[in-house]
Amino acid sequence: MATTTAAGAAGTNTGHFASDLEKDRSGEVRKADIDGDESDGGEQHKQDGVRRVEAITTVWTRSELVAMFILLYLVTFVDALLQNVQGNLVPYVTSSFQEHGLLSTTSIVATILGGVCNLTIAKIIDIWGRCEGFIVMIVLVAVGMIMKATCKNVEMYAAAHTIYWVGHLGLVYVITIMLADMTTLRNRLILFGLQQTPLIASTFAGPVIAQLFYDNVNYNWAFGSFCIILVAFCIPVAVIFIITKQKAVRAGLYPPRNSGRTLWQSTKYYFVEFDVVGMFLTVFGWSLLLLPFSIASRAPDGWSTGYIIAMIVLGAVLLIAFGVWEKFFAPVSYFPWKYLKDRTILGSCLLYGFMFASIFAWDTYYYSYLQVVHFLDITTSGYVLNSFSLMAAFISPFVGLLVRYTGDYKWQSIAGIPFAVLGTALLIRFRTPDTHVGILVMCQLFNGISSGIWSMTAQLAIMASVGHQQVAVAIAMFSLFGSIGAAIGSAIAGGIWNNILPEKLEEFLPADSKNQTADIFASIVTQMNYTQGSPERNAIIEAYGDVQRKMVIAGAAFLPLCLIFLLMWRNINVKRLEQEKGTQTKGTVF
Repeated sequence: MATTTAAGAAGTNTGHFASDLEKDRSGEVRKADIDGDESDGGEQHKQDGVRRVEAITTVWTRSELVAMFILLYLVTFVDALLQNVQGNLVPYVTSSFQEHGLLSTTSIVATILGGVCNLTIAKIIDIWGRCEGFIVMIVLVAVGMIMKATCKNVEMYAAAHTIYWVGHLGLVYVITIMLADMTTLRNRLILFGLQQTPLIASTFAGPVIAQLFYDNVNYNWAFGSFCIILVAFCIPVAVIFIITKQKAVRAGLYPPRNSGRTLWQSTKYYFVEFDVVGMFLTVFGWSLLLLPFSIASRAPDGWSTGYIIAMIVLGAVLLIAFGVWEKFFAPVSYFPWKYLKDRTILGSCLLYGFMFASIFAWDTYYYSYLQVVHFLDITTSGYVLNSFSLMAAFISPFVGLLVRYTGDYKWQSIAGIPFAVLGTALLIRFRTPDTHVGILVMCQLFNGISSGIWSMTAQLAIMASVGHQQVAVAIAMFSLFGSIGAAIGSAIAGGIWNNILPEKLEEFLPADSKNQTADIFASIVTQMNYTQGSPERNAIIEAYGDVQRKMVIAGAAFLPLCLIFLLMWRNINVKRLEQEKGTQTKGTVF
């Protein structure tokens, strides 16, 4: 595919809050301002959802724009706090059902489904509108959290987490697209970076809150409380959208929704439009292919068990069927293959996917390792684990400012390479029981720097390669690669944990305790009940150290690929691009 520049809206660069819109004498915004010149190939066709958000950004005032930024920031803060709290409690949730080893399994399907659904969400917000997509995601989050708060077994928890995770990833994704709608390319990473800063506060507050819920109430109420809080913070965002939508309707700018279809016709239309067949082939294909890594150790005959072999074969067949369906039979393809012809987009997606595969391979059981091996409580182990996201959040606004003033993102990305190599390679040496926790924090900080840079600049590289109409779908595809990468990393971690740790526990436990191997493996609480210095606790620590080191080696193996994919990018200067082509977005934008 030829390089597609951000060519949509003709006009001058808007590097500050601006609303240089022509108005007639009655004060109403003219329709030409929202329609614009669509002669450029990148913006010939705009779906109603894109036209609706442009109508909204055209009519809202600077104060409404600032209010939306603040409200979205607060929603992101609550969501980050929720992620931190539940991340510290999940090992105890699975252990309460005597299924600590299923920590990775419960997330694989959810991660894949969440990534795949973003492409569907992209179509929802492009066809229906951003506000509608935002509300749907809040409903999914609320339903998932209510189910988590009332779950009675690990199967119900896995189903609840899947629904919640689709809503969570969708919510983060819709907020990302909203921010893209409200910013120029040159300034976009500044707002993206600021949206990461809630992680700084949640890094310190989340573990403490989790500890308080665990000690004084229970994890059920943690889920229930945050469900109520998150919904309460999301309502004002929807209210502002609805108010400004009415202004756009009165101004005659808001595209009406009047398809003239019956309910059955609409059902058939959206079944085709959202490519439901392709979506399910992807979800079930990846899930069936990756789940055996986590559950094979529980099968009667291990990897030679009939249903394990069947899952792998069927998963591969479904993924092949997905490719055939998309190429030859799908009336509307939900996966935008054409974008992968652009080396910058392809390189960005692959970098994001393999970065997450590397991280999740060694991070999935890291929290349990810190508590069991280094004798840290919930709060302290949460601090160590979250120092990764703390550093990523800290540097994100500075990455945005550098892009703002230089227009360049590729060389910043290359500067992250040494930190990624150091952060992961050093773990091979230092993920051992005798390592000081401070060294583990140092490695987390190194990895936080590289991932903080890459997750920001990779998105900008993609958005600089497409027009405004394509931003939502392109970022959804980017998220899909990240989710599949995370699922692959979780599958690797689960495979190593569930297949090797029981053997190592059996090997290292004293003779009179070997009959307790299954109980010890099943619960982190049981593991920590053995006192420090006891033969059983030493055996558990030795087994953990052996398995965790293998996880880090597996994660480090992905790093060379990440570096190759990064070097595939074109060096598009977004500052110069907007000076020559104009901004992607219209209306009152930052």
